[in-house]
Amino acid sequence: MFQLDLAPADPILGLTETYKADAHPDKINLGVGVYQDATGKTPILKAVTQAEERLLETETGKSYLPIPGVAELATHTQELLFGAGHTIIKEGRAKTAQTPGGTGALRVAADFLLRAAPQATVWISNPSWANHQAIFEAAGHRIEDYRYYDKVSQGLDGEGLMADLERVSEGDVLIIHGCCHNPSGIDLDQTAWEAIAAQARAKNLICLVDFAYQGFDEGLEEDRAGLHVLLNAGLAVLVTSSYSKNFSLYSERIGAITVVEETADDAIKAFSHIQAAIRAIYSSPPAHGGKIVATILGDTSMRALWIQELADMRTRIKEMRQAFAHGMAARQQAIDFDFINHQKGMFSFSGLTQEQVLKLRADNHIYIVGSGRINIAGITPTNVDPLCDAIARVI
Repeated sequence: MFQLDLAPADPILGLTETYKADAHPDKINLGVGVYQDATGKTPILKAVTQAEERLLETETGKSYLPIPGVAELATHTQELLFGAGHTIIKEGRAKTAQTPGGTGALRVAADFLLRAAPQATVWISNPSWANHQAIFEAAGHRIEDYRYYDKVSQGLDGEGLMADLERVSEGDVLIIHGCCHNPSGIDLDQTAWEAIAAQARAKNLICLVDFAYQGFDEGLEEDRAGLHVLLNAGLAVLVTSSYSKNFSLYSERIGAITVVEETADDAIKAFSHIQAAIRAIYSSPPAHGGKIVATILGDTSMRALWIQELADMRTRIKEMRQAFAHGMAARQQAIDFDFINHQKGMFSFSGLTQEQVLKLRADNHIYIVGSGRINIAGITPTNVDPLCDAIARVI
């Protein structure tokens, strides 16, 4: 039969399994990439519960969805990305399909791009979400990386980024984190977005914006500012969205892919190939998550409740950033952890080495990815002090 060695364990999912097997009562998981509340649990939002109650009362069947999924979800996704009544929507230059999570959206994008630009190299930030490379390599793309994170300044490597953009060839694909960069927590500034837009126009690049965390930085509108720099430059853009984080719907696997073209006719043509790619992968998406999101966004009261709950999640993460930075400052002066307060979203590079990470795991049952990336949402009012105590001992 198959003569295979064991596939390498996923560095994050494998860490989660090790954490689950640890019986220590005070263990801390800062590796898993999900939002957790102040009690360390991933919540079901009240808006989600209300939507599910309505669906339970009104659903009449469980037939297949069409290839693009729930039609209302496409409308609401475009409103979140562009703003209600935006010219792109009015002119029909955007088309959206529901996907099984943001990961599914990226895989559809990868297969679509293999049809649309088979010779293009796909450029990914260094570092980036580990699955970016795996997804696009599995689809058959050539991969290169562009500099992004400066370990010395613990900020954006703007000079390296600009230099690497000069190496990108005509017609290549550039994957850009829309906000709340995973894993560094460091976002592009206005200057960088404008430089990317200028290079994209000059070299006819395809920009794919991975928008997994809309609403987790400053707000739904504020977080799309970078995307709009590209759109205002007149670029054709692909956007992959995830509703796992901002709706806390991880297990429902709900995301979307949106293509923006120069004309409505071009959008229709491109979308036909997106649908063909979907048909070959999974035919049609699961219904429940899409209906939940569409129900919430289509109801004034539920939408307002969701926006408030999203703001509460965002606020909690920022409070934990501040508590962690303050706690480290109170315990040691060797490292200034204030940089944590300037990073965005759920994730941060802590500056911890792999040796320190392993020691924290062995001595204190604290689970952190080997790169030192931590999930700030895993920090709670209860565990922040023992966490700071342990890190202060290893640095």
